Amino acid sequence: MDYSNYEIYDFDHYSAFNMATGYKERSYQMHWHSYGEILLVGPGKTNIYMVGKNTYELVPDDIVLVWPMEMHAIVDADREKAVVIQFSNSFMNSLFDLQRVMHLYRNLHIICVEAHPELAAKLKVLIEKMRDIFFSDNQEKEIRCCMLLMEFMLTLLEHRNELAPEMDEEPYGYADDVMQRMIRVTDYIKNNLTADDLSQGTMAEMAGISRDYFSRIFKNATGMNYSKWLNMIRLEKASELLTEDGRTLTEVAMLSGFQSIPSFNRVFREEKGMTPRDYRALFVSQSD
Repeated sequence: MDYSNYEIYDFDHYSAFNMATGYKERSYQMHWHSYGEILLVGPGKTNIYMVGKNTYELVPDDIVLVWPMEMHAIVDADREKAVVIQFSNSFMNSLFDLQRVMHLYRNLHIICVEAHPELAAKLKVLIEKMRDIFFSDNQEKEIRCCMLLMEFMLTLLEHRNELAPEMDEEPYGYADDVMQRMIRVTDYIKNNLTADDLSQGTMAEMAGISRDYFSRIFKNATGMNYSKWLNMIRLEKASELLTEDGRTLTEVAMLSGFQSIPSFNRVFREEKGMTPRDYRALFVSQSD
């Protein structure tokens, strides 16, 4: 997808959490950003949202999930009492389980209160707690909101069996010790993107399991194959570096684990719809 024709937004990349509410305007143009959003639909008879190419007519207390880098718009909805939570992609990549939630639910954008009343009620309570804390004078509000955001994601994960039919997926299960090995491996990768050998076979050996078993578990846990996930992690690092001044594109590519500028440009364009140079230019123009 070519994102260059749409407006982009970002908040301070040092923050993991942000929140917005109270807007008088009922619509908002198609846009995208590197952080994700959770929207609690406000009151009123008309609440129309778009995520990607899909349009949703929603009711109060429905919940909208917009994952990082997804095009979305508010066509006509109550934005004054609706609540918008914004969470950084770096926050989601900080824990393997959070990555697992994001990728498992990548194609899930709406939690309807009518179809999932118990789940929607639980999530609404968490959103309202985050709202109350965020707009308070609490000095630790970012930590407290992030703790509740983790609980929100954990609640989604706990209800995967219920949501599976909407994602055309079957529930899974595997031992905790295997999951811990996978977490150690992914932590190692994220901290060693310039390592000489990050092949799937080497990572399976590090986890102490066969390559085939590693591949199966990895796909089940993240929603993508290993090479795809590794490129996404490299792109996240590259995207962060591109917003900073002082490094050449070659340095950004190397520090992110790409072996050449051509492969860096190709993967970046395939995933983000623009070249690394164009991506950097967007942030430079925003700071002018």
